[in-house]
Formats: sequence, C-alpha cells, structure tokens
Amino acid sequence: MAKLTKNKLKLYGFNNLTKSLSFNIYDICYTKTVEDRKKYIEYIDEQYNSERLTKILENVTKTIGASVLNVAKQDYDPQGASVTLLISEEEVPLYVLDPSCNRGVITPIRENIVGHLDKSHVTVHTYPESHPENNISTFRVDIDVSTCGTISPLKALNYLIGCFDSDIITIDYRVRGFTRDIKGSKYFIDHEISSIQDFIQQETIDKYSLIDMNIYQSNIFHTKMKIKDIDLDNYLFEMKEKDLDEEGRNEILQNLNKEMTEIFYGINITNS
Repeated sequence: MAKLTKNKLKLYGFNNLTKSLSFNIYDICYTKTVEDRKKYIEYIDEQYNSERLTKILENVTKTIGASVLNVAKQDYDPQGASVTLLISEEEVPLYVLDPSCNRGVITPIRENIVGHLDKSHVTVHTYPESHPENNISTFRVDIDVSTCGTISPLKALNYLIGCFDSDIITIDYRVRGFTRDIKGSKYFIDHEISSIQDFIQQETIDKYSLIDMNIYQSNIFHTKMKIKDIDLDNYLFEMKEKDLDEEGRNEILQNLNKEMTEIFYGINITNS
C-alpha cells in the first residue's frame, strides 16, 4: 500500500493545496413487493440516520488527524439524511472559535449554521430509491472530504470502505491550487500518487473489479469498483435463496447484474 510522504516540505507560509476525496457507494437489494420496498427504505433510513452518519464523519476526521469545529445534521421526510462537518487541521482554542460553531456538541437550543466552508470540511448525503419495474432497490451514499494543509482525506479511504456494504464504489480524488517552498517554487501536489488503488487494502481490491481513469497532469484521479461475487442471500430482503426455484433465482440474478452494470458503466441497458 502506498504511503503519504513522511518528510515535511519546508514551505513559505500556509500549505494551501486543497485535497478533495469524493466517495460514492451503492448498495443494491431485491425487494419483491411494494411493501418490501417500503420496508427496505425504512430499514436503510434507520440504519443510516444522521446520528450514525455523524459518528462516521467524526471518525473520518480523527483518522485524517483533524479536529471538529462544527456539526450540522438533518434527517429528511420521506427518506435520506445529510451531515456537514467543518474541520480544522489543528484543534482550535475555544476563545478563537466562532460562536456559531458547536464542536460537535448539538443541543436543542443551539442554532446550527452551515457556512464558511472555504477550509476543511466533510459532508455526507444518502439517497435510498427503488426501481419501478424490476423489484430492485438501491441505496447511495455520497461523501466528500475536502482538506487544506498537510492532512489528507486518503488516510480515511479504507475506513470509509469498511463502513458500508458496497456493491459499486466510485471514488474521485483531486488536488487543486499550489503551495510554495521557502525559495518561491510552486508545488501543485505534495505527495506521490499514481492511482487511488495504491491507497486501498489488497483484501478489498481482491473482492472487486476495478477501472481507473486518471489525468496525471491535472492531479485528477478516478477509480470505479464493482463487486465480483454475488451471494444471493445477501441481496434478498425478507427472502431466502433456498425458497426460490431455479427460474426465479436466475431472474433475480439477472436483474441484480443488470442494475450493477448500468451503475458501474453509467449507461442504461435495453433488453434485446
């Protein structure tokens, strides 16, 4: 596994490189009836409510070595949740902290203000939904980790992958801006990277088919991952594979594979 550079670069002023990690996962499930689809969305909504998502983002913040300045979270009707964390590279003393920041302590009387996100921040949004015809339900999680300074969102990548049961994963990483050394030379990146895959555990890579699309001269990196093996029992909601006949089993597998392929390649597949 690749490691971020340990030797610190002597800079003129603040390291103003912005490192942004966009992490998307899709969990796919077969829900036989309208009632099953409703129950699945209710289940997902409860399992990944704003409180749990906040804990995940707080752990991401700790993993990359940052501190929480402010937390804003919201659950939605009929489904979904959002959380935003404003973070800093180093802990900020209370007397310096803006009065609107809550340091992650949310109380009924405190007004949460989501703003001043020009520095480091972490956000998450969830999107449960279902297919109207083929009984497939999907759950998408969209997480963005954006940092300035020496801390890097790549350090949290394996933790994020481990937080979700993901059939499809799409990851984007980009480094923007530049910083200077003490002699004035510009640096457009401060660590080595050839692929996002370099920062993913081999055990995880072995479970997925992966595709890279990278623009090295612009420090833009993209990786897509699709689960290799389907254990049907992991995809059936309130059903068991043993209760299916061969025709039903094959039809469900076909629908699951089609859904995953469409999401992975970003295209609609028409039945011939």
